[in-house]
Amino acid sequence: MADAQEPRRGRQRSLFQLIADVPDLVKELVRREFDLLKAELAAKLKLIGVGAGMIAIAAVLLLLFVGVLLTAAILALSLVMPGWLAALLVGLVLLIIIAVLVFIGYRSIKQAMPPTPTETIDSVKRDYFALRGIIARESKPNTTKGATRL
Repeated sequence: MADAQEPRRGRQRSLFQLIADVPDLVKELVRREFDLLKAELAAKLKLIGVGAGMIAIAAVLLLLFVGVLLTAAILALSLVMPGWLAALLVGLVLLIIIAVLVFIGYRSIKQAMPPTPTETIDSVKRDYFALRGIIARESKPNTTKGATRL
């Protein structure tokens, strides 16, 4: 019976040995978690890249499609007016659409100026002064007459 327990004791490690192994075990765990994180991020970034590439191709095809539609509009208008006038009319409509979009974009940018986060700054100032008031009130009974507040 003593022989059956001998191999068991040989495999058992003392508490100090186990504690000594903890840093190595933690280091290995962190390394493996980091490797898992890198592998997962690489897989997701690959999928994002493929998706972004597909969207870019679709955007180029959309531009070609718009060109085809504009050509169709010019050809349709050329049935009722000279071709040069049809092309000029479609170009004028596009110019008006571009001007409206530029004007709306300009107003949006102008509205966002200046780009400093004024609301957040005001909120932080209010928080600072509120905390300053609380700290001053809490420290007032404990201070002497000549002490200054925060």
